[in-house]
Amino acid sequence: MKQYLLSIYQPEGGVPEPEVLARVMAELVDLRQELESTGAWVFGAGLHDPSTATVLRPQGGQVLVTDGPFAEGKEFLGGFTIVRAADLDAALSWGRRYALATGLPVEVRPFQGKAED
Repeated sequence: MKQYLLSIYQPEGGVPEPEVLARVMAELVDLRQELESTGAWVFGAGLHDPSTATVLRPQGGQVLVTDGPFAEGKEFLGGFTIVRAADLDAALSWGRRYALATGLPVEVRPFQGKAED
């Protein structure tokens, strides 16, 4: 089985209202339990706001350290999940579930290298 990264993108701005956030979190708990029960779960986590990021950029044999995200944008990586899936279609199925649960865009990308047995 190959591993896939499900990147969850969220817009800049505040967190949703408590009742909306509670519904999303409940759906994510159910989804994670299903992933675990099928053996597809590898790892996942939410990320802090992009303002907490530090970028290390090689420049002239040195490394320049800057605050903030690498790229400016209206959306940022808010969290991710790594899943095991037989193929891209199966990974996309999990990605669709995350998109529906969160109401946010989800990017699905395979890891390089050989598939796990």
